[in-house]
Amino acid sequence: MCAGQSAWHRKMDKEAKCIIKIEGMTCQSCVKTIQESLSNMPGVEKIQVSLENKEASIEYSEEVTSPQQLRDKIDDIGFEATIPEVDTATEEVVIEIEGMTCNSCVNTIESNIAKMDGIDEVKVSLDNKTGHVKFRPAVVLATAIRDAVDDMGFESRIRGNNVETVTINVEGMTCNSCVQSIEGKIGGNDGIQSIKVSLERKEAVVRYAPSITSPPTIREAIDDMGFDATLQNGADLAEFDPLLQKPDNSAMSQTVIIDIEGMTCNSCVKTIDGTISARSDVEKINVSLKDKNAEIIYKSNMTTPEELRTAIEDMGFDATLGGEQNAKVTETVVLGVEGMTCNSCVKSIEGKISEHPGVESISVSLQEKKATIVYDPKNTKPEDLRDVIDDMGFEASLPGGCTTNTEIPPKQLLSTVVLSVEGMTCNSCVRSIEGKLSEHPGVKKIKVSLEDKSATIEYDSNVVNVSALRNAIDDMGFECTIPNAGTTQTTVIDIQGMTCNSCVKTIENKLSETPGVISVKVLLEENNGTVRHDAEIIKTDQIVEAIDDMGFVASVPDVIEAVPKPRQQQRASRELPQGKIGEADKWDIRFSHTKGKMMSEDLEKGAGAVLTCHLHVTGMTCASCVATIERTLSKQDGIKNVLVALMAQKAEVKYDSSYLTPAEIANKIEDMGFGASVIEDETVSDGVVELSITGMTCSSCVHLIESTLAKKPGVKYASVALATGRGKFKYDPSRTGPRDIIEYVQDAGFGAELAASDAKSKTDGLDHKAEIKKWRRSFLFSLIFGIPVVAIVIYFRVIGAGKGAECIFPGVSLENLLLFFLCTPCQIFGGRYFYVQAYKAMKHRATNMDVLIVLATSVAYIYSVIILLIAIIEEHRVSPKTFFDTPPMLLVFVSFGRWLEHIAKGKTSEALAKLMSLQATEAILVKYDDKGDLLSEEQISIDLVHRGDVLKVVPGSKVPVDGKVIEGKTMVDESLITGESMPVSKQAGAAVIGGSINQHGTMLIKATHVGNDTTLAQIVKLVEEAQTSKAPIQRLADRIAGYFVPCIVLISLITLMVHVCLGYRNYHYITEGMKIDDDRNPHEVIWEFAFRCAIAVLCIACPCALGLATPTAVMVGTGVGATNGILIKGGEPLETAHKVQTIIFDKTGTVTQGTPKVVETQPFVNSNVCTLRKLLAIVGTAESSSEHPIGIAITKHAKQSLGAENLGKCTDFQAVPGCGLKCTVSNIEPLLTDPVNAVLGQSFSVLLGNREWMKRHGLLVTMEMDDAMISHEEKAQTAVLVAIDGIIVGSIALADSVKPDAALAVHTLKKMGLTVILLTGDNRKTATAIASQIGINVVFAEVLPSHKVDKVQQLQAKGHCVAMVGDGINDSPALAQADVGIAIGTGTDVAVEAADVVLIKNNLLDVVGAIDLSKHTVRRIHCNFGFAVIYNLIGIPIAAGVLMPIGLMLQPWMAAGAMAMSSVSVVTSSLLLKLYKKPSADKLETDDFLEIQKTVSTATPRDDGIVANSDAEDIELQPRKKPSRAQQKSKTKRDDERRLLDDDDEEEE
Repeated sequence: MCAGQSAWHRKMDKEAKCIIKIEGMTCQSCVKTIQESLSNMPGVEKIQVSLENKEASIEYSEEVTSPQQLRDKIDDIGFEATIPEVDTATEEVVIEIEGMTCNSCVNTIESNIAKMDGIDEVKVSLDNKTGHVKFRPAVVLATAIRDAVDDMGFESRIRGNNVETVTINVEGMTCNSCVQSIEGKIGGNDGIQSIKVSLERKEAVVRYAPSITSPPTIREAIDDMGFDATLQNGADLAEFDPLLQKPDNSAMSQTVIIDIEGMTCNSCVKTIDGTISARSDVEKINVSLKDKNAEIIYKSNMTTPEELRTAIEDMGFDATLGGEQNAKVTETVVLGVEGMTCNSCVKSIEGKISEHPGVESISVSLQEKKATIVYDPKNTKPEDLRDVIDDMGFEASLPGGCTTNTEIPPKQLLSTVVLSVEGMTCNSCVRSIEGKLSEHPGVKKIKVSLEDKSATIEYDSNVVNVSALRNAIDDMGFECTIPNAGTTQTTVIDIQGMTCNSCVKTIENKLSETPGVISVKVLLEENNGTVRHDAEIIKTDQIVEAIDDMGFVASVPDVIEAVPKPRQQQRASRELPQGKIGEADKWDIRFSHTKGKMMSEDLEKGAGAVLTCHLHVTGMTCASCVATIERTLSKQDGIKNVLVALMAQKAEVKYDSSYLTPAEIANKIEDMGFGASVIEDETVSDGVVELSITGMTCSSCVHLIESTLAKKPGVKYASVALATGRGKFKYDPSRTGPRDIIEYVQDAGFGAELAASDAKSKTDGLDHKAEIKKWRRSFLFSLIFGIPVVAIVIYFRVIGAGKGAECIFPGVSLENLLLFFLCTPCQIFGGRYFYVQAYKAMKHRATNMDVLIVLATSVAYIYSVIILLIAIIEEHRVSPKTFFDTPPMLLVFVSFGRWLEHIAKGKTSEALAKLMSLQATEAILVKYDDKGDLLSEEQISIDLVHRGDVLKVVPGSKVPVDGKVIEGKTMVDESLITGESMPVSKQAGAAVIGGSINQHGTMLIKATHVGNDTTLAQIVKLVEEAQTSKAPIQRLADRIAGYFVPCIVLISLITLMVHVCLGYRNYHYITEGMKIDDDRNPHEVIWEFAFRCAIAVLCIACPCALGLATPTAVMVGTGVGATNGILIKGGEPLETAHKVQTIIFDKTGTVTQGTPKVVETQPFVNSNVCTLRKLLAIVGTAESSSEHPIGIAITKHAKQSLGAENLGKCTDFQAVPGCGLKCTVSNIEPLLTDPVNAVLGQSFSVLLGNREWMKRHGLLVTMEMDDAMISHEEKAQTAVLVAIDGIIVGSIALADSVKPDAALAVHTLKKMGLTVILLTGDNRKTATAIASQIGINVVFAEVLPSHKVDKVQQLQAKGHCVAMVGDGINDSPALAQADVGIAIGTGTDVAVEAADVVLIKNNLLDVVGAIDLSKHTVRRIHCNFGFAVIYNLIGIPIAAGVLMPIGLMLQPWMAAGAMAMSSVSVVTSSLLLKLYKKPSADKLETDDFLEIQKTVSTATPRDDGIVANSDAEDIELQPRKKPSRAQQKSKTKRDDERRLLDDDDEEEE
């Protein structure tokens, strides 16, 4: 093989690729000939021929053919083919790779890079995160290898093995925007390691990799930005930088245009271009096949146009000099230029105009504000040159002598549009469209893409519009559409901070690269920019933020702006006659944010209307979230008022429609880290209806309704709560509606109506008054007949044994006759409720408890009637044994049980009813005049209170709605809402909760939330939904109840048949068990015994107890939790919380206060140099201009310490993120103790920041100062140094202090057997210090918010049941991922979206309370299930007669009594939860805890025994068995270490 074979890269599969150079191709026909000939050769896989590059790229099998054979084949066709010599030298590059996690990533990178052409060897190291690649630079570049790694999803960069530094002088910079532009642009270039630009020294220091870039390349890049850049040490660099070499002034450049005939293809063009450009006397040549000419720039002292023409003719073409003269005729014009501010403007104009067609030379004078231009009048005009300068943001004017009598055409308004084109099939279509449209008037540039089916057109909007362009393409036979035509809008944005045209170019260039931006025009003198953009892709606020990020201040002005016509039209208007000025001086109306057309009244007002929108906001967890949203939105232009309701998760915003739309407001909230969506119409898109359902008696009824409704068309979800008598149904509004759902429930045999939303109706439903009244009436009616039945049975069967069977007429005894007359009305009227419900259930092929009762009473009554009729017909002398006593007694017991059951159910909802009753019914409205004088006081209904009303609250009355105190001081009892037993002090500015009780003083409040938006209403809603939801164990019980009744009926039938068979087989078995005489009819005895047992089975079976076991306990548990400030959102989290094995705490805002506070101010100088008061006054004033949390904390501390509301004056404020601030402070004399002796008007130069900030300003940080700062840092405190007038005078220490109850909560959780983990994004040192203070041994530090979810998932994957406790700001994903998410807030602030449990008070002990309440509730549920199982599993066999051989059996009425008592016992068991008391701090503060705290308070914070940044898989579960107090006290640390896998560098204590 020849040396040229290095041009192809050997593949692993014996396939190769080579490049062959081809001479002699003249057109596409030549290309096709070569492709067709070679593609038929054996071994050729793929061929691509390029006419422009004169080469062929061929993929072939080296086992079949070779590059020499391919070259010979091309030669045989008639072309000249050569295999190029390629440099075989190799280089090695080291690429740093981030994102690799395993060996699979290593294999992926190595295999993909090895497949690239020019790669000899690749080795990737997972440990070092690097890749070493040997490659051939002649085939592939290092940057291409890096890009290939990036395309695989990793982040890579080339390590500069030989990094050099160059200093470049930069002229023309005027502001920091120029600095940022150069650093941003150059820093992103390949090979640039770092760049630092100094505005003061006017230089740029660049560190670069010489293997990738060079100093001249960097300098040219800066020049291209409009600045004047030169290399320092130019003599050393001149040899490879042509621009540094001395110019040859003897060579004068001229331009000539030569017309050429005879060119037929691009080969002719390249032939002329190559031959002429090779001449030393030619600087540049541009040959146009379309125009059939050549424009040549030549050296006039070396050649002439005639010689050039002759040279072209010698090639075989016909060449003539263009025009009448041998050289072009040029003219000179001097334009006046306004708006230039620096040399950068001069270079920008010179660079732009010199590229304009026809311009020979240009010289711009900044001092004289003029531009002298030499131009060719055939190719351009002074008016065109003026327009180009105008387009750059300057104002250019023509001299008097250059103006013509003709009307000056308007300036071109270039715009860009992307059209969608369907119907293109090949490149011929592309060329056809481009050729046709390029000739269309007004079209400046067109680019058609066959792949994207689009055409990008740059056009002059003064000449043509988009519709005309679309029609032109349609006329060519294609289908053209304007995508997103309705969403394109034009926005005028005010821009402050521009100082020169470089600023203009920076904004225009960066915005034009932004997706969705169609065109940008920035005007320096008007300080604004006009942007055309697609509103669906990029919104106005995003454009404003993009401009802000460039270092400018951008804002949106009013929606209707008076935008002057272009300058040409203004000039024309001044030249028009007086009568036409009004016509020429018109204004364009531009809309910045309207999605449709504005109403005429809005145009007359000149501003948008003030509208109100409502948004659903998620992710809020505390008052800080509310304040953040309200404060940030209030600063936005166009926002009039913001009101955020945390509990309702809603925001009401009043805004100017000329500035914003609701969607843009939602985007701004999302940018703050919250979720936001516009609430269009809640009633239309709700799809949820809540019904009040009557007639349910047991879980079978619940199962019947849910299963029946789930089968109906349009019903997506059905959830029915037996305890509350309510059902919630989700439906498709397009297929069904509330009326249909009500009918479905009624058809199932139950009563249904829309659930009322008012408090009274809800309270009535919760206390079960209607049901209690119904069953009391039924019980009393049955009792009227039941008492005589009991008396008759006692008399005839106990006192007068044997008398009951004597007949008063054949077959009928007095006992049976009396029982028949008493039983019949009781059976018909007393049991009517049961019969109605049973009929409706059976009609739908379902069963419930009523079916069992009806079966039992009906079987007993019908059996008795039938056997009595048989005795009458056969004229028996002895009346038969009947069951007429069973129905009355059964109905008495069942009705009594139902009555007691509903009374108990009302008690389970007592907590919720008590919360509802807290709502005040009336309020005292106070009205004032403009002067603040009282006008009137009026008592109004609470429903008539409006937001913003001033209400008076007298001592002893309830606070009517949520509000803020504006006058007065009092104590308020919030115990029923927050669980706080002690009254809370309220004064002006404090927030009050509706429903709390004012104890002492009178206060005036301003209503902030009314109606359903109040905290109390939201708590009630939350508890209500929790009591309606179902725990997993309850769903299982409901499924069992659905099959319970059919099973019982089957057992009853089996009992009947078994006893009949046994009786006929062994009659004595029955007589001995029943102890009856032998003189009775055996058939009668057998059937009587069999029916008695079957009826008893029907009577004793009770699915009610099974169905009530869970919901009653959940209702009581959630109600008790609500009264204790713990809101549990449903049965599932209540059931899951007791299973928690690992609990994770967020740090900031959860175990700490969340805001920094000053803990110590330490002076380093004597008081005669600077007193402490003076230090606080200066520091507080300096930080008053800062928005950083540390600055706010210092200012607040200074105001409190000095007792002043206002501080001094701060000027020249400059803050550097991560370092500190610098400013000048004055006017602090009134804050000093001795202001008389203070120097009036004295100012102080102040520095505040870290050590690096002090060193940067030349100040020495002594060992004493450093030790003091280290001492604070070890305690997780932030220390700030203070320097005044060049002297470090002291330091201020701040800390986010730990909550006082955090340590006790962690200690208690660990005693309960839980593994406690601290999860934070803070640094490891701070996290470890906080963990040591509160007793946490496992820390996950430096975790990003997005990675918190990963930590939870890792623990869950290892089998941990995880609870997450957070403040919800950035913990929402982790709260949602955890098995139990617990959001902690302050006062009434709770998280209702991500968390499962919400703690109203900011008390970590409530976490202990929530888990403890869950354990008690689940234990009670298990106890209830035990009652239900005992009644059914034990009672049914006894009722069936299994224990009859030992003389134990139940009469039907006894079984009915047992069944009634089962439901009552279950509900009563649940009511015992009301006795639950939340663990208090006094009970939890044991001796061992106090001893541990004493040790912690006296010891220096250390990280001994703390596992920081451990992998979640290393965490082992802590044993659930609790050790004794003595063991726990002596072995706390060792036990913790045993359940954790320590890192390799830690030793066991």
